[in-house]
Amino acid sequence: MHVFTEIRDFHAPELDIYARLTETQLRSSHGIENSLFIAESPQVIERALEGGCVPVSLLMLPKMLDGREKGQEILARCGDVPVYIAEEAVLNQLTGFPLTRGVLCAMKRPPLTGAEELLRTAERVVVLEDVMNPTNLGAIFRSAAAMGMDAVLLTPASTDPLYRRCIRVSMGTVFQIPWAWIGEELTDWPEKGMALLKRYGFRTAAMALKEDSVSIDYPPLMAEKKLAVILGTEGDGLAEQTIADCDYTVRIPMSHGVDSLNVAAAGAVAFWQLGKHP
Repeated sequence: MHVFTEIRDFHAPELDIYARLTETQLRSSHGIENSLFIAESPQVIERALEGGCVPVSLLMLPKMLDGREKGQEILARCGDVPVYIAEEAVLNQLTGFPLTRGVLCAMKRPPLTGAEELLRTAERVVVLEDVMNPTNLGAIFRSAAAMGMDAVLLTPASTDPLYRRCIRVSMGTVFQIPWAWIGEELTDWPEKGMALLKRYGFRTAAMALKEDSVSIDYPPLMAEKKLAVILGTEGDGLAEQTIADCDYTVRIPMSHGVDSLNVAAAGAVAFWQLGKHP
């Protein structure tokens, strides 16, 4: 049976986890086994639950308990976790609260998957080199899930996919498409990471604007059985060593003198062309 607690003061300690703990504190304050993240909005929470994430508590507007809202359904799926109820005047002090659609859920982080485990069965993977902007990262996850990619691998310098903004922008697809870190130390990429991809039979495609780049619809590229599409951080793009180590350097043909796309937009185009379609 749920225990409901009404919160009237934004500074109440029950709201610390939602309002005052940083992303780093959420990961560390409860120990490695119980590291937390915050899922926002009914759709994202449902996708996290479907992905096997374990809820710790809920924070909701009173209206979410109305049978016409998604709140009751989420309550039923979350089990007997504490439920904090607060009026809009209180919760509007939370940064970005209007985007949460009235409900937030603190959850335990799922166990990390190893890159090798994903590569054993995947045919199309995304590799993100040092992508640090959580908005871009979330958009890339959403496109990768939608366009038939099997998994996302991130270099150690990339942003955590379970950052709050990344989860929100991804619309919860970070819980739908498998992901893993490709290496534990910054020095593991590109040498060790590339070696791992090749060990599992992947050909590698660097998305970069170079004179020797092939078009994204280059037939031999599209015909590869196992392909890793590698994207770099916004602005700097891929490191020269990464490009040199790849089997293909790939460009997206563009018009009107435009020389490049935002990394998230480039990813969406690349995944559509090179991913697996139903």
